[in-house]
Amino acid sequence: MPKLTAKMLCILATPLLFGPVHTFADTSISNQSEKKPFSSMAVTPDKGEVCRAPKPPVDLAETAYVRNGYRAVLRLMAAQKWQETGSCECFLNTISWEEVIEQSDAFKVSNDARRPFDVAGLRLRADEILALRDEACAN
Repeated sequence: MPKLTAKMLCILATPLLFGPVHTFADTSISNQSEKKPFSSMAVTPDKGEVCRAPKPPVDLAETAYVRNGYRAVLRLMAAQKWQETGSCECFLNTISWEEVIEQSDAFKVSNDARRPFDVAGLRLRADEILALRDEACAN
């Protein structure tokens, strides 16, 4: 009888540990002819439209940090428009990136070109106002 090496033991033990391959895949001949309905793991979207700030274009700023700052400014501008009008319209889609850049000086906290905004602070301010908007417009 030949001597069993570690490699041969691993090869022989694999079916015992993991079972025959056909138990994992449903490939039997009788099942191949049956039509099974396709089921998707996709989650159906909520009924209401989501008012979400679009991603800023890559060419808007050199770094993602500054682009995220512009996005936060956009959200704040939309929130301020809601406060002024009381309308439940999604203003995020009505404000252009050019308008955001024009208004962004009011939101800058630094002259550093790479970190002109306090992005976290801007997001928090926008989140607070937009939460009030969502609450008021849910009714």
